[in-house]
Amino acid sequence: MLCLLAATVPWHRSVGFANGLHCPYNRLSSSTREPPPRRLLLERKLLYRFEKYVLDTDRRELRLGADLVALPPQAFDIIVYLIRHRERVVSKDDLIAAVWGGRIVSDAALTTRLNGLRKAIGDSGVAQRLIKTLPRKGMRFVGAVCEGEGLANPHAVGMQRLKASPAIQEQPSIVVLPFTNLSGDPHQDYFADGVVEDIITELSKFSDLFVIARNSSFTYKGRPADVREVGRDLGVRYVLEGSVRRAGSRVRITGLLVDAESGTHIWADRFDSLLEDVFALQVQMAQTVVGAVAPRLERAEIERARRKPTESPSAYDCFLRGMAGWHDWSRDGHDAALKQFYRSIELDPKFARPHALGAGCYLMRKSNGWVVDRAVEIAETDRLARLGANLGREDAVALAWSAHALAHVVGDIESGRALVDYSLQLNPNLAVAWQRSGWIRVYAGECELAIEHLQTAMRLCPLDPLMHLAQSAAAFAYFLVGDLQQSSLWAERALEMRPDWPAALRVSAMSNALTGREWAAHKAMTRLRTLQPGLRLSNLHEQMFLQRPEHMAKFVEAMRKAGLPE
Repeated sequence: MLCLLAATVPWHRSVGFANGLHCPYNRLSSSTREPPPRRLLLERKLLYRFEKYVLDTDRRELRLGADLVALPPQAFDIIVYLIRHRERVVSKDDLIAAVWGGRIVSDAALTTRLNGLRKAIGDSGVAQRLIKTLPRKGMRFVGAVCEGEGLANPHAVGMQRLKASPAIQEQPSIVVLPFTNLSGDPHQDYFADGVVEDIITELSKFSDLFVIARNSSFTYKGRPADVREVGRDLGVRYVLEGSVRRAGSRVRITGLLVDAESGTHIWADRFDSLLEDVFALQVQMAQTVVGAVAPRLERAEIERARRKPTESPSAYDCFLRGMAGWHDWSRDGHDAALKQFYRSIELDPKFARPHALGAGCYLMRKSNGWVVDRAVEIAETDRLARLGANLGREDAVALAWSAHALAHVVGDIESGRALVDYSLQLNPNLAVAWQRSGWIRVYAGECELAIEHLQTAMRLCPLDPLMHLAQSAAAFAYFLVGDLQQSSLWAERALEMRPDWPAALRVSAMSNALTGREWAAHKAMTRLRTLQPGLRLSNLHEQMFLQRPEHMAKFVEAMRKAGLPE
């Protein structure tokens, strides 16, 4: 058992003998001390093993193989606490209460201990291979841990009866297993391994996703693995496996995403490419796989939340239930989503994402003409979006939606542009951030850049359920630069996904009217006015904010030609 006397008394009074280990036996006076009985020396003690490290909580030792790793006492207490509570996120207050006995401890002191601990176990604040930091929430030990009662001799690791027992956390978690090399040439293993390492790196940029580190996932290399067993061993919900085949100048990568609890397949696909620059291809393939996997994970998590009972929902479950309504893309669906986001905020006021997506609900209310009280909704959007951005400084999704809400509803394009740019720095693989950036650039009049960003979003995530948002934004950008053929094309693509999407209907009506396709323009305008009977030229600005006056004038005039009344 770990002794935390160091948290309440000076360290020199809590240690025993010359080895600096606390021992209850030392509480005896010198006149009554006797050598401990032999049975105590042979007693089994609790050990933890991760990667090549063994943590002996009774001897207060951390070993790398046969070598003793030097750790300051408080750093040792921190790693034991993190490992013992690895099924959840540990807050700063939790650590201070456990390690420092609740005494006031500066952030610098805690950071110093954590940096020392990370250095000792070969981790870093950038890699976060073993200790993952969740901004404004805390940290969690994410490495695979085996625990068991082994002999006190730390060199007898092979004699321990170890069992893997990490709990599956609430948030989605995934391991990427080594891909099988089907090329028939063992010398090509490096390419398959490189693709997997890049996929792990790219997935790690999603702040809400727990990704098992490469060192743990690659312990399965070269041996058959049952995905359910892998899920139990590593405490993950999803397993991504695949294969790589190189033949001449071509390469094919196959990916398979599996639910580790049920063993069911969630997604499978293959990707073909010419082999030119090997390392560039690795990155390209990794981004392609991640772009396909990410939305599948989100859908699987939403379905999982739907199946859970609602008697005692957590903040995260409420958020996922809100996302189910969000993806319904109806007024009732978004109203239900907003209620769930508020419930999530009530349960966890520091959870950034429901703040940001709550602001996103008001954004969609404006875009679709569902606004009830404009002044109240603008103020509430401003409040939620700024809280979402402040609470989610390291959450690219929260930043992206907060950015768009501030730009479109509040009219603060500069803040929106700055936030979405930072979101893209945090996670350049996040399709929704490129989408939001595209819309914000449309509002700002930077239409060429908007088209570039929207094309990136569609390339990163070709199966994105939000694709109609990117397509309608591209349609509007092409309309503003005067390319009516592309404008009409992208509007029709958006309408194929969402026939009742007002943004796409507006562009379709305008582009067709300006190119003389009166029947198509009339059809789009009729459908738009059925959805929004109160829409007029005089209140058009209430649904679309364009910073450049000439763009707003072009928009109004085209809608007039398409048949929208004054």
